[in-house]
Amino acid sequence: MKRILIALAVLLSVQVADAQVKTPADARKAVESAEAAAQNPKKAVKVATWMKLAKAYTDAYDAPAGNAWIGAGQQELSLLMAGEKPSSTEHVTLAGEPYTKEVYADKNFYYGQDGRLAMIEVTRPVYADALEKAYDAYIKSYEVDVKKSKTKDIVGGIKDISAKYLNDGMTAYMLGDLKKASQLFGKAAEVVAAEPVNETDTTATYNAGFTAWMGKDYKSAEQYFQTCIAAEYFEDGEVFAKLADCQLNLADTTAAKTTLENGFSAYPQNQSILIGLINYYLESGDEPDRLFDLLDKAKANEPNNASLYYVEGNIHKELGHIDEAVASYRKSNEINPEYEFGLIGIGIMYYEQALDLQDKAQNEFDDAKYMALVEQFEAALKNAIEPFEKAFNVSKDENIRVSVAEYLKNIYYRFRDQGQEYADGYKKYDAIVSAGRAQ
Repeated sequence: MKRILIALAVLLSVQVADAQVKTPADARKAVESAEAAAQNPKKAVKVATWMKLAKAYTDAYDAPAGNAWIGAGQQELSLLMAGEKPSSTEHVTLAGEPYTKEVYADKNFYYGQDGRLAMIEVTRPVYADALEKAYDAYIKSYEVDVKKSKTKDIVGGIKDISAKYLNDGMTAYMLGDLKKASQLFGKAAEVVAAEPVNETDTTATYNAGFTAWMGKDYKSAEQYFQTCIAAEYFEDGEVFAKLADCQLNLADTTAAKTTLENGFSAYPQNQSILIGLINYYLESGDEPDRLFDLLDKAKANEPNNASLYYVEGNIHKELGHIDEAVASYRKSNEINPEYEFGLIGIGIMYYEQALDLQDKAQNEFDDAKYMALVEQFEAALKNAIEPFEKAFNVSKDENIRVSVAEYLKNIYYRFRDQGQEYADGYKKYDAIVSAGRAQ
């Protein structure tokens, strides 16, 4: 979800504070006048007639929001809108974040915790299809503009419509209407894809696919993600992972396999692709050696890329190859002594192994078997200490060091009564976790 929010952060600020906005009544009158002119045979052949109609519909779209703009302060708007008061105010949570919602007759304002307007939801538009009508008018103006002297203005107007669709898509997304969000993001991409703009809006296309995928509309999502790939827009490999998931849900396993392998070749470090490939091979019964073949090709191209050996360790871990996983993880640290993730991978693998043994021990009623499982549990925990401590010392990332300290604190706590070194270890890492930083 975070990706889509980041992708639209700038676009949500397209409104301008000092823009002159018509009232809904005036906007409707302007549209009616412009429509009448467009019906006049003599005026209908003029570019200006259709440009005026496009602007009239765009103004009608903007009218309900009035002079409000994204980023405006709540107190500032209350002064500017002195003659318009909200009928109610309430606190809501959208996408996990708290907002203050002001309800008006034709719109809702959503203010963030900083007291600034974060979103405008129009509930009573002047025309429900204002943007569609505006776009149609721009296309008509392009058709009658034989000399193409107004192409630049027409393209600018269509791009403005696309941005508005994109904002509406974001609003629908924030309000939890994934189907509507995908449709609006799709419209944002569609209007600029055609002549005269002829551009692929990868942000709109990806967001249309993302929301369709979230809403389990896999057929639509598949088409949007394929458009992204054709435009060479990959979101660090996420497009491949999501496209493959759509194809699997559409029962096209051959296409999914190809998509995942292509994605893995381009983004071998992408965990979504890696997990998708591992799951595919485990569920299909095909030989997972293909994974290692792909990885070997990547390593041949980048023999000093430590992260590729980390990925190899992850594959072995998921396949239950513990010794091979440890070897690959350690190789990543050998190639780059400052690369901590392979060491962390070993520590987490042993830690998770210990938790599994603990669960088995708790469900074992035979005393001898119980004690054997406890011994294995403690041995696995102790195996995690060395790689975790080495990772703690190697890492330069404060957050990573604190996270590793959390594991070490829990391990040392278990053995604090078995010797001073364990008691001291617990004290050291407990202090780090409590402080939230390495000392």
